[in-house]
Amino acid sequence: MSVQIPVAKPWLGEEEASAAHRCILTGWVTQGPEVAAFEREWCEMTGAPHACAVSNCTTALHLALLAVGVKPGDEVITVSHSYIATANSIRYCGAMPVFVDIEPATFNIDPTIIERAITPKTKAILAVHQMGLPCDMAAIMPIARKHGLKVVEDAACAIGSEILWEGRWQRIGVPIGDVVCFSLHPRKVITTGDGGMITTASAAMDAHFRLLRQHGMSVSDRVRHGSNQVIFEDYPIMGYNYRMTDPQAAIGREQLKRLPAILTRRRELGARYTTQLKGVTPPHQPEWTRSNQQSYCARLPDGCDQMAVMQAMLDDGISTRRAVMCAHREAACADIPCLFSLHESERAQDTGIILPLYPQMTDADQDFVIDSLHRTLKL
Repeated sequence: MSVQIPVAKPWLGEEEASAAHRCILTGWVTQGPEVAAFEREWCEMTGAPHACAVSNCTTALHLALLAVGVKPGDEVITVSHSYIATANSIRYCGAMPVFVDIEPATFNIDPTIIERAITPKTKAILAVHQMGLPCDMAAIMPIARKHGLKVVEDAACAIGSEILWEGRWQRIGVPIGDVVCFSLHPRKVITTGDGGMITTASAAMDAHFRLLRQHGMSVSDRVRHGSNQVIFEDYPIMGYNYRMTDPQAAIGREQLKRLPAILTRRRELGARYTTQLKGVTPPHQPEWTRSNQQSYCARLPDGCDQMAVMQAMLDDGISTRRAVMCAHREAACADIPCLFSLHESERAQDTGIILPLYPQMTDADQDFVIDSLHRTLKL
């Protein structure tokens, strides 16, 4: 049977198509005025002082780690229970990921283990807001400050999520740590096809990102082309080609307009799953968080055959995904020593199932998913 209900689906329409069309007709299709406007609007949406658009979240993480001083031989504490890009971005810097386990209820890094993982080589903590649920930053930040460590927030999934911080609700993106990195991949809450965004409170760090994303070039194309005088650029540092294009940014600006409606519907669907599902453990949401419900990961009963459940639902025309991967189980990370137990990370991967959730999903679609899962579990 063909898939009738996908696990995820971006909400794109005529507005995004018109924005890309308009941009293309201007003739400016690389990083330019649309990117600059997208960055300003991202700051307005999140409340972050600075935002720098890049080609994807992996490049965002790479630049963030470089900017906080991660270099060859350093260690960065993070989770294995994340998409492999998290670990890869550390290794791009010549550093070594040090994996610690997750909290079973939240799927996020367990702060009680972090201090045991700190060594003289530790430079930073890379905290992943997994599936859109904010980490326990109130527990992480005192550890980082005590040991003089930088904190990078991997917010690939967390656009629109909120955290109660120092008595006030704020959106993820106002840096609690040093840098926050977002993904704009189609599996995320909003998309530019692919893309990323970096936010920070540091003007110096933001300027550094802008150098690094465009080969270390001292003057941007937008400034050079808008000048009535000849400008010769120079290249004071080695950089990368991590630019976002203007058509992508034009689409992103329209996606930002959709974000409130997207968040409302995602949260409605997440709440419906939690109240109507039987026989599975729903994801936990601490009272100091407001998740964007980027993914809804339910835990199957102990002893349940994860693949068999997913196959039975696929036979019903419903696409699901296994819970978040563990990087340490992959051959690409075989040379990374596992110094701590990752039992909860492995158990989450082996017992979790990500159910379809996207803003265009109807209540009837969701009821069909719930009924299929219940039938499969013989409930």
